[in-house]
Amino acid sequence: MAAGVCVSQGLSVTVFDKNPRPGRKLRITGKGRCNVTNQCTPQEVIAVAHGGKFLYSALTAFPPQAVMEFFEGLGVPLKTERGSRVFPQSDSAHDIADALARFAGGAEYIPKAVTEILIEDGRAVGVIAGGKRREASRVLIACGGASYPATGSDGSGFRLAERAGHSLTEIGPSLVPLVMEGDDCGRLMGLSLRNVGLRVTEQGVKKPVYTDFGELLFTHFGMSGPIILSASAHLRPTPKHPMAPGRYTVHLDLKPALDEGKLDARLLRDLEENKNRIFANALDRLLPKKLIPVVVERSGIPPDTRCNAVTREQRRGLLRVLKDFSLKVEGFRPLAEAIVTAGGVSLREVEPGTMESKLVRGLYFAGEVLDVDAPTGGYNLQIAFSTGRLAGESMAKV
Repeated sequence: MAAGVCVSQGLSVTVFDKNPRPGRKLRITGKGRCNVTNQCTPQEVIAVAHGGKFLYSALTAFPPQAVMEFFEGLGVPLKTERGSRVFPQSDSAHDIADALARFAGGAEYIPKAVTEILIEDGRAVGVIAGGKRREASRVLIACGGASYPATGSDGSGFRLAERAGHSLTEIGPSLVPLVMEGDDCGRLMGLSLRNVGLRVTEQGVKKPVYTDFGELLFTHFGMSGPIILSASAHLRPTPKHPMAPGRYTVHLDLKPALDEGKLDARLLRDLEENKNRIFANALDRLLPKKLIPVVVERSGIPPDTRCNAVTREQRRGLLRVLKDFSLKVEGFRPLAEAIVTAGGVSLREVEPGTMESKLVRGLYFAGEVLDVDAPTGGYNLQIAFSTGRLAGESMAKV
């Protein structure tokens, strides 16, 4: 995005990339579909983003609507799905990456890694790439975070920024699967639940950390899926408050469409219809087969109890399990498995109106290398496009 803007303003531009083809990470986003942006206002992006206030200038100058017009102007028709998520009509991330490559087609593309930013008298004057010195009047670091390192997003941007004198906030995973305590998730491995309510609580804190509704997946280590990834963005450990096992608890409402009264009536009806069957064999219309043994165990009702012998108190216990299936969080999966990297170049050291470094003249930053991130839904790519656009425009004005 930044390169294309600079080319359009008549600048001579060189793009360095570790990959032989541009946009490798972009091509796998959204499971290959590419959630380009979210059809919302800049204020809504600011409200959900970590570092949202810093992004005000970038997002108001190039808001979601402008991003949509930009790609459609490049010949990529878009569509809006549930949650105002915007995708290419083709469902192909390649169409988005190829459009950006065309937009920046006037730039020289060199598939080599930059190993050093050259700085003289407090100003960026070029880079070293492939062992060669390349001079430049302006330099932009826009090589992402440290998740999905095989795509080139391996944290090298952070190292370049540090060597240029910038400080980093703590780097960690965001939008990442969660490792859960106990063996229940392993027993449920492979089970996907489409319509569940989710609430995350923190030890010693009354107000829920996060609530959501949607799809999740049980895995051998814990849980993944859209609502789990979104929840992970709200679990922010710090040195003073680390991600200690048991600090957070995930509460699942397995029957969110039914309040307790209606669910209790449903349980009564099912038990009556199956009154001569044993309890463990009478829940197949209520729950997925794989979930039944775990729920039965948690309910405390002996599995061989006849349905007509289930007491009111036992039924209430089952009701509590269905409406609050809780699992304690042990930690995050590794950063390499995260969709987004939390942390990055300190925002205090970057001008929000230009994306230029406050420490080194002529050095700019854009995208995930900055200490900005957001939940799923197209917000992170919107941030990348907006900060890239602003950086490019600022570089072209100098």
